[in-house]
Amino acid sequence: MSTKRLNPKIMVTSFLLGVVYCTLLVAQSRIADESIVKQSQISKKGDLVSFDMDLNLHLIEIGKNETLIITPLLQSNSEIAVIDSFPPLIINGSIRDKVMNRQNALNIQNHTTNLGPLETIKKDRYTPQIYSYHATLPFKQWMQDASLVLVNETRGCADCDMGSESKVLFTRVFHEKKIPQFQLTYIEPEPEPVKARSERHSASFNYQFDRYNLVREYKNNAAELDKVARVVSEVQGNKDLTITELIIEGFASPEGGFEYNHNLSDKRANSFADYLAAKHRVDRRQMKHISGVGEDWIGLRKAVENSQITHKQKIIQIIDSVFPPDARDAELMKLSGGETYQQLLTRFYPPLRRTDYIIAYSVRAFSVEEAKAILKSNPRLLSLNEMYLVAETYPKESKEFKEVFDIAARLYPDDPIAIINSAATKLETGNFSEALKQLEKVKEDPRAWNNMGVAHAKEGDLRKATEFFKKAVDKGDLTAAANIDELKKATTNQ
Repeated sequence: MSTKRLNPKIMVTSFLLGVVYCTLLVAQSRIADESIVKQSQISKKGDLVSFDMDLNLHLIEIGKNETLIITPLLQSNSEIAVIDSFPPLIINGSIRDKVMNRQNALNIQNHTTNLGPLETIKKDRYTPQIYSYHATLPFKQWMQDASLVLVNETRGCADCDMGSESKVLFTRVFHEKKIPQFQLTYIEPEPEPVKARSERHSASFNYQFDRYNLVREYKNNAAELDKVARVVSEVQGNKDLTITELIIEGFASPEGGFEYNHNLSDKRANSFADYLAAKHRVDRRQMKHISGVGEDWIGLRKAVENSQITHKQKIIQIIDSVFPPDARDAELMKLSGGETYQQLLTRFYPPLRRTDYIIAYSVRAFSVEEAKAILKSNPRLLSLNEMYLVAETYPKESKEFKEVFDIAARLYPDDPIAIINSAATKLETGNFSEALKQLEKVKEDPRAWNNMGVAHAKEGDLRKATEFFKKAVDKGDLTAAANIDELKKATTNQ
């Protein structure tokens, strides 16, 4: 057996020719200047990021013995070298495709073996080729700010690296949704020159027949007088309060003569005034109004209306239509042969024999620190202005901030400022429907219109939001003007 030895010159010449041939391949193997990506889309669904694109492979110039590896990848815009690749697409020239198929059949390793390609396809030089690429990746938080890059790597003969190029398809794959940042209206109430307060109380005393003097030991009078003592002592013992006025009204039940009962109730009211002066040293000069109201038909009607007494509607009809009042007794006695009237005497009349008293007083002004403590113990002594100043010491997102305005709205349920501020805290905490319910009470007040605009915007009714913002702007509300600009962001997002 003979062996031929190759001439070294021939070997060098062959090597140089090979180098020249590979160089020519580098020049030939490239993506045309026109983009091969016809359309592309990236989206997030649940925990997956999906990427789709249509590739016009006809625009690719690739040699017969070359491989083009197209790899879409996500690259962090804020963190260096943080990337994640979608599966690559491998495109082979006609000769390279045969070589790779033979290598795969013989289980020979090559550059693409461990790439895990989505697909390996052969470039058709003569017919159009459109390839629809679809792949997914698990979503990671850093991808929220990432770009999508298409990397194209060319491999030549003997699997040599012929270079790569990249193109950015999306500078940011997920555009951060612009959430409007609305400004809310909080109104600082004017300080009260004089903080005037009053409390209404009722005492159900018992009197001996045809008498008006108070006897502590008679029936339940001791318990009722102890209640009075607690009320009066609490006001007198509070150094922050100054009693300005006391109003006393006596009431009688309807049995007996109308004028007689009126005089009796007047005497009983004065008897209670005498008791307060003697027992609790209340200055008689502070008792500006002492009077007997007489028979309490209004109280009787309300009690009957809320009961299940027999002939309820008939009793109400007699009260409403029979005059003079003394004639009502006879009509009531006719019902059920007098049985209904007995129920009125025993169950309904006793509570009507009562004495109502109103204690009016002024409250001194408090510092913010004092007001904080009083808010927890006796908030009715605070003005709306003092509550507002307390709220201002807390962050707007805090529970304490919201609680202050909730207390203010509860103590001042009809005050527009209390309502507007309380509704604003509900908007801060996401309770939009409850805020709207509150604001409906003051919808004619221009000061509420900005917050009503915010509430409707948060509820998704941008038309109504715009309407209220514009109304507020027409009244000179600069906050509403800023909110209209924010509203445009919400419109853009839709």
